[in-house]
Amino acid sequence: MADIQLDPGIDREIDRSHMQVLDEVAIQITKMNKWFGAFHVLRDIDMTVNRGERIVVCGPSGSGKSTLIRCINRLEEHQSGKIVVDGTELTSDLKNIDKVRSEVGMVFQHFNLFPHLTILENCTLAPIWVRKTPRKEAEEIAMHFLEKVKIPEQALKYPGQLSGGQQQRVAIARSLCMKPRIMLFDEPTSALDPEMIKEVLDTMIALAEEGMTMICVTHEMGFAQAVANRVIFMDQGQIVEQNEPYEFFRNPQSERTKLFLSQILGH
Repeated sequence: MADIQLDPGIDREIDRSHMQVLDEVAIQITKMNKWFGAFHVLRDIDMTVNRGERIVVCGPSGSGKSTLIRCINRLEEHQSGKIVVDGTELTSDLKNIDKVRSEVGMVFQHFNLFPHLTILENCTLAPIWVRKTPRKEAEEIAMHFLEKVKIPEQALKYPGQLSGGQQQRVAIARSLCMKPRIMLFDEPTSALDPEMIKEVLDTMIALAEEGMTMICVTHEMGFAQAVANRVIFMDQGQIVEQNEPYEFFRNPQSERTKLFLSQILGH
């Protein structure tokens, strides 16, 4: 297979020299299954994510990618197998669910910002109500992360006054305000106009460079090549293949992976 080209939105390979993947396990999924009624959406998923690892999950529409990461913070309930996040097993125990959600940030395809709250209020809501952070401290934390995603000047505006790319960066900042140890991204650029994709990917690259444990469902293959330690390919509810990016793109083993890459990369 020919060398893949980085997406136009990504103009650099990131410096991995200081990016450390630790031996400490952040997420352990064992023989996990999920059904929607009679539809078996996830089949015997085994997956280990170490602290500091950056994983990109790709695959055709309907392959179970989004459902997989939604199970990691119990937005979807699995029916069999085990999911352990930061040493806490996800069961129906609400205390465990709350504990995991406080450690795991999630950024969705659609930004899910509260339209009637300012950007600053969107970012301080969860720290104030969930973590009981004093308002002044919560606002300082929010401004710190709005600066990190390069939009501090938008703090007093409302979501409807911002572009899609800016709103998605606010969504990332809002998640970071809870100081999560793990970030999940569910197709964070798929609802954006092409010219807005780069600014969101740049924000995610900066997070990766700081060593954040990340799982990202995306079709941005240039981002996968630039940032990921590991690319996982899913089809029909199963993990078909996984490898480090260079081997994944240049030497795919499964025929299903080869077909997917030829369709998405155009060769």
